[in-house]
Amino acid sequence: MGRVITDILGFRFDRFLVNTSNQVLGTIKHTPQKLYHTTSNTTKPKISNSFVPSMEDLPSPIMVDILSRLPVKTIIHCKCVCTTWRDLLSDSHFANIHLSRSPAGIMIHHDSEKDIMRDYHKPGFLKWVEIKAEPDHQSLHHDPVMSLDLSLAPILQDVKLLQVGSVNGLICLWEYGKKCDNTYICNPITREYMILPRQKYYRDQGYAIIVYCFGVGLQTNEYKVIRTFQGDIPPKPDQTSRPSLLEAEVYTLGTRQWRSLGHVPYWLNGFHGPFLNGNAHWIVFDEDSPEKLCTFDFDNETFQLFPSPPCEGIEDSAYCFQSLAVINGCLGQSYTYESEFSIWVMKEYGVKRSWHKEVVIKESISPDLDWVMWEPMYLVEGLKDGSILMVFYEDKLLKYCPKRKTIQDIGIFERYFSGIAYRPSFVKLQRFESESVHVL
Repeated sequence: MGRVITDILGFRFDRFLVNTSNQVLGTIKHTPQKLYHTTSNTTKPKISNSFVPSMEDLPSPIMVDILSRLPVKTIIHCKCVCTTWRDLLSDSHFANIHLSRSPAGIMIHHDSEKDIMRDYHKPGFLKWVEIKAEPDHQSLHHDPVMSLDLSLAPILQDVKLLQVGSVNGLICLWEYGKKCDNTYICNPITREYMILPRQKYYRDQGYAIIVYCFGVGLQTNEYKVIRTFQGDIPPKPDQTSRPSLLEAEVYTLGTRQWRSLGHVPYWLNGFHGPFLNGNAHWIVFDEDSPEKLCTFDFDNETFQLFPSPPCEGIEDSAYCFQSLAVINGCLGQSYTYESEFSIWVMKEYGVKRSWHKEVVIKESISPDLDWVMWEPMYLVEGLKDGSILMVFYEDKLLKYCPKRKTIQDIGIFERYFSGIAYRPSFVKLQRFESESVHVL
């Protein structure tokens, strides 16, 4: 087994342990006679050549700490080493420790151009792109092994999927279309997925705007999907027209049922809202509203207005495209309108005066970037050097550097994809005991 461990991790654990501090070596449960030998009472103890510490000699807490620092791909391989390691790495305690230091990245949902062009849908692939910290910059890296073919799921055939949220390594997927309206939860790392029960209000042949967010209560630690239905519903026998509805439903993972939250006080924009500080965030469609953002608290399950950037008049522009995202732990909002593209960042959560305009692109600043001001741009994630990742249409993954005022096409994927911020985890869907969990 030692050779297998060496091959998987790329270095010898025995050498690693010999060079570790005395504190770590002191925890190994062996008698001094096995660890050391002496030639006299005055001779300093020396490491015995007949014994070399190994991973199996370490207490479980130290093993968990070491293994949780390894790359995600390596951890997956480590599960194949032995039953002891598999059980250790499958435990919820390990999942929590790893999640606390999980690397940042983005999850790409990639469709096939060939299938789209022939009007036939496949669920596509989920592809994780890791944001790696280099000595003087951050780079994006995609390992083809870290991809999940969603078409392997028998239930996901000839469907069109959209990522509508991610929290703690779990992703919420929405199957949308005129006759399709299903919701799924998936962990691409553990390859688990489950389908949620059909909600009360769903798309049929009528007009409807569906808005999602996936998050977890900071106090209750309950994972929930919030969904609003804005549109027409089938008429009753005594009605001649389709009535309109603005209703919200919430699903707590493990309960197997949607609960109605009643009327939503605001019309919301966008398929999904970013999750931050225990809240979902959406853009509000209401000219008379004093604020243009709305939040949903995952603990008390209430909607309320939220301070928006001081951009009066922008929403009244003939063309204005907006998006929300979490940028380096702060809420960010972008505007594409007339002859300007801008990104605002809320430095202090919930404080209106803390909104700061981080990015401004105008014709006078960079003529080479004129196209940015006329096309929809979706914010995805921020990098430590101040650069911001964005998805242009469903065509390009771009990195904008405010210092240089340049945009770089990352060029990792072909067209027809979307992206959301994502941190991989080993949180298992099987923890939600009432759910029917499948493995790809």
